[in-house]
Amino acid sequence: MIDFHGQVAIVTGAGRGLGRLYALELARRGASVVVNDLGGTMHGEGADSTVADQVVAEIQSAGGTAVASHDSVASPEGGAAIVQTALDTFGRLDAVISNAGIFNSIAFEELSADDWRRMLGVHLDGGFYLSQPAYRVMKAQGYGRFVFVSSSGGMFGQPWEAHYAAAKAGLVGLCNVIAIEGAEHGILANTVLPFGFSRMVTETVGDPEVLERIGFLELIKPELVVPMVIFLASRACELSHQNFSACAGRFARVFVGLGQGWLADADGAPSADDIAAHLSAVTATEPFTVPGSIFEEVFGVCAQRGVEIGA
Repeated sequence: MIDFHGQVAIVTGAGRGLGRLYALELARRGASVVVNDLGGTMHGEGADSTVADQVVAEIQSAGGTAVASHDSVASPEGGAAIVQTALDTFGRLDAVISNAGIFNSIAFEELSADDWRRMLGVHLDGGFYLSQPAYRVMKAQGYGRFVFVSSSGGMFGQPWEAHYAAAKAGLVGLCNVIAIEGAEHGILANTVLPFGFSRMVTETVGDPEVLERIGFLELIKPELVVPMVIFLASRACELSHQNFSACAGRFARVFVGLGQGWLADADGAPSADDIAAHLSAVTATEPFTVPGSIFEEVFGVCAQRGVEIGA
């Protein structure tokens, strides 16, 4: 059994929905959990400290260990305070599940600058404001696990969600770099693209009563997302720099692949007409590679040109 005894985990947005389930499962497996939630609405309005407090009480009544954090991830001070809560209360920090978020649906042409910034402020800025102080703690102790909650809406697209999709895709980029820089310090970082019934889903897919009648809500029970997140947050996980979908009990890697493409003559000057002429090779998805960094892509092309770099 994957065990978290002696470990400390932060879960943001842990007062409701999937975040609450992550916190409960971590505590059930022995982790001391910082239950962070500002307690605002799905649209990011207001605050309610009882939201996090109720989850802490739930964990404690089951014999687990937890402390509430009511700080917002959307500021450097808030992110630092959440990490400090873990250190002050439990003395260390082993895992961070960056789950806090807000949601609303707005057509791209109607999206205001305030809507854009508010969404990125919670999801993407919040991911940074929390992960940087947590990274410093993990680096000093030589161990850590980051799980960033991204979204298929960002990786694949979702109508009326340009701000949300951009923020969630941005977390993938953040995670990639933390994984690369953290590798030598025992820090692993991955993302999860979850799909489980929550407040966000009700706004996205329509009438819950209709969905329940056709069995859709049973199919996407939020509990079915939890195993992937818990595994990635654990010592049992040795994976890093990867993304995973968790939907309806199906768990799968999600990746950005690089096609073999078309290599122009070294002594030529390729034109747009050449691109058109070789479009089938340029757009082909097979064969492909999954570069571990920007350098792997660039050095790979250089090697094709007969120039070895970093050998």
